[in-house]
This record gives sequence, structure tokens and C-alpha cells, in this order.
Amino acid sequence: MLKLIKILSLPLSLVYRGIIEIRNSLFEKGINKTESVAAKVISVGNLTVGGSGKTPTVIYLTKLIKSFEKNAGVLSRGYLRKSKGYLLVSDGNKIQSDIEKCGDEIFLTAQECKAPAAVCERRVEGARRFLQDVKLDAIVLDDAYQHRWIERDLNILVFDQRFLQKHGQLDQNLLPSGLMREPFKEIKRADVVLINRKFSEYKPIPEALSKYFSGKTIFNASYKATGIVDIKTGKTYSLDEFKGQKSLVISGIARPYSFLSLLEQISIDIKNKILFPDHKNYTEKEVEQIRKEFYKTNSYSVLTTQKDAVKLSNFSKQLDDIDIYYLKIELVIEHEKEFNDLIFNIFNN
Repeated sequence: MLKLIKILSLPLSLVYRGIIEIRNSLFEKGINKTESVAAKVISVGNLTVGGSGKTPTVIYLTKLIKSFEKNAGVLSRGYLRKSKGYLLVSDGNKIQSDIEKCGDEIFLTAQECKAPAAVCERRVEGARRFLQDVKLDAIVLDDAYQHRWIERDLNILVFDQRFLQKHGQLDQNLLPSGLMREPFKEIKRADVVLINRKFSEYKPIPEALSKYFSGKTIFNASYKATGIVDIKTGKTYSLDEFKGQKSLVISGIARPYSFLSLLEQISIDIKNKILFPDHKNYTEKEVEQIRKEFYKTNSYSVLTTQKDAVKLSNFSKQLDDIDIYYLKIELVIEHEKEFNDLIFNIFNN
């Protein structure tokens, strides 16, 4: 049924393509103009809807820039947040918003990086107000490849390797029949392309797509699982301590394949699982569903992602009798020194 719906929506994808072509043309001809702000700007984005690994990339960059003794802040639109306009999420010392008002990804990033963070749909306005609130040397823009109004010093485009391997499938059509926000030819705007294989083996770019990547600076990346963390205490356990355990797996992320695949690789029983839509806004209804399934399946623990964990932690009372953990992952970039030097050099220009 879903495939049929996608096929029937192909004419709408042609209309969407036309709108995208006109919009990009207005920027390329200088009719729509970009504006600069008083900080270095590094953008992280993608050509697809969800699941490429933007958030781990933003976290990597923010921590990296902080290691250069530069003050880095993260600016996002705050996808699915229950607020509008500019909002300071963290001043770098204290979280100043709740997750519902700012969105799960920026909350996680601010918490993980201990860095200033803000949300605003209009990135130029957001960046300028952010710079008024916090002294920053650099702003990392989360999910801003299509937001062309703000000038950037580096434009990073992230791809999920598995998505690239789907050449010829409907997923590589433009919205709404596929998952692409823009056609592959718009890779031309990227300064750096990061191909994220997550927990899978390396695969080369399909020959049919290679022309779009020609001449681009390309880095490959993957995820490394570093441990399993108790949501309530913050204590980290080794992966080996969970081998063979029967857990109830909870996921509310786009394309959870890699998450589930890794759990299987480390011999965690994932037969019992509840897969929610991406950016799931948990309520007491879902928490009660988790409780019932946990006891019904006689699971040892609940195991989830870090993005889900920041939302489920709001229900500590309802889950006080259940051991609940999240899988801690980090982004690993191949040729790391070359990538890090590229970022470092931005501050010397």
C-alpha cells in the first residue's frame, strides 16, 4: 500500500522539483541574498528526510571546536518543538528550556556537549540574537543545508551510506514520493561530504551516482558504541555486561536499522521491541504501553537510544521500578586528523 501511495504521488514530486529549482535559482542569481553574522558558521545538513546522522556530526564538531579553546554554540530550528521564534536553550552552563519547547535533538546536543544552544526558524535572526545572549567564536548550524539565507564558512553534507545504495528505488525520488529534499545535483553546494556507514561495512558510492560527488572533499564515518548508560544514575556499563540479555528495545528514531543491528551484533535479544515514529513525543500513554510490554515479556531491562532517553527521563516516577538504559554511541571519522585540521583552519582565515 505504501509503495502504491508513493507511485501515485510522483506527479507531486515533479511539482516539488519545480519549486526547488526556482528557489535555488533565485539564490544562484543573487536575487535572494545571504547574510553574514559575527562568528564563524559551520552548517551540517543533508539532502534527505531524517536518519543520516546529523546530530552525532553536530556533537562531534561542537566538541572539536571546544577542544581548540573556541566557544562554540549550536543553532537549530528545533524540529517539532512546542514553541516559535527564538529561544535560548542553554547558555553553556545551564539548560534553560525543557525538551518540549526546544525539541529533542537540540536538547540532547546541549546536554551532551555542555555548550550554548538555541533554536530559531530564521537562522540569521537566530544567530544574531544568539550572539547577543552568549559570546561565541563559532556557530554550528544543525540541519541547515536548505536554509540558504545565512552565509557559512563551511557547508557539510551528510549521507547515510545505506541510502546511497538504494539507487533506482523510490526512496531516491524527491518528496513526497521519495525521501529527498533536493536532487543529487545539489551536492555541488557542499564543501565537505560525510558518508556515514553507521555500524555497517564500507561500500563505495554507486557508479550511477559518482558523477555528483566528483571533485568533492569526501570523508567516511561510522559509529562506535562506547557503553550502555543507566538513565537514572548516569552510570556507564560495558557492552559485554549486556550480552545475552533479554531486553525490551524502544526506539523513536528515523531508520532504526543500525541501532537494532548493533544490538544483535553484541548478542542482545531484540525480539521484544516497540518502534515508534521519529521524534516521538512520549506521553503517559506510551509509557504505560512500555510498562505493560516490559512485564508481559519478562524482560530484564528497557534499552533505548540516547535521543529517546532524554525524553523518557521525564517519566522517572512512572518507570521507577524498571531498569532503563540507553546505548551510548560516538561518531568516528576516518582520516580524522585531516578532517580536524580542515575545521581548525577555518579559525585561521
